[in-house]
Amino acid sequence: MRVEKINNICNLGTGTMGFGITLVFAIAGYEVRMFGRSDASIKRGFSNIKIALDTYQKNGLIQKVDVPQILGRVKGVTTLEEAAEGADFVIESVAEELAVKKEVFAKIEKLCSPDTIFATNTSGLSPTAIANVLEHKERFIVAHFWNPPHLLPLVEVVPGKSTSQQVVEITKKLMVKIGKKPVILNREALGFIGNRMQLALLREALYIVESGIATKEAVDAAVKYSLGRRLSTTGPLESADLGGLDIFYNISAYLLKDLSNSTDVSPILKEAVEKGNLGSKTGAGLYEWTPETLKNIKVSRENNLIEWLRKDKTI
Repeated sequence: MRVEKINNICNLGTGTMGFGITLVFAIAGYEVRMFGRSDASIKRGFSNIKIALDTYQKNGLIQKVDVPQILGRVKGVTTLEEAAEGADFVIESVAEELAVKKEVFAKIEKLCSPDTIFATNTSGLSPTAIANVLEHKERFIVAHFWNPPHLLPLVEVVPGKSTSQQVVEITKKLMVKIGKKPVILNREALGFIGNRMQLALLREALYIVESGIATKEAVDAAVKYSLGRRLSTTGPLESADLGGLDIFYNISAYLLKDLSNSTDVSPILKEAVEKGNLGSKTGAGLYEWTPETLKNIKVSRENNLIEWLRKDKTI
């Protein structure tokens, strides 16, 4: 298999990640079979695709004349047999549960050609563990898109222990062809790069609040108006070089011992989950969420990410 031979995409899932990944491939010119468990899930997936296309169009990222062609490349299906038909590349975004993913891949492999590449969009599960059910483990890989996948460019490409180097290279090239910014991990690690960084930051943020150092509002503001803006241009290692490694060395010498190194879930997080306060989807989490505040922050985030997409096109 060569990346030039990949024409048909099988996308398993119609949810938050599934519809966005389907859209990204369709915009790039690929034929996509979008699998959902019911007609209702297919309908919901297409509805979200149309909303995203409308946003793209309003912001000049696509032309109105392109919309029917993009939609025409997507076919909604409700059986794995239909989904697998002619598939050159399978990307899965079903429930983030190891057993569920293993079951899906065990079934889909039997329906695909010997050259099909299988990718999971897991946020951090072991690709080796998922691939255990496959006959051809060398064709399995992680392609972790970030949420929202149609607005964020990063895709983490993570090989399992048996993944062939050819599959790694093809997956990387495919991500570039659809306009993404792939990063390749040398080896698998739980959480990959992004979620390891994200959880390390969240652990310290929660610890600052638990310890009474600052409020949650102050913590969020401190990140949004400093690190958040700078890290979009220079990553943490580049930032250290620009700031001076001697400075970071001296700060590390006294500060690291004062940071949280807990391996337990934060009491604040544990209490919220036990009470059923799961965040915006339940109306309360670390913050209270009304329909208006949720809408406002989503619009603000979307506008900011779209602005970055525009900048990416000019770089």
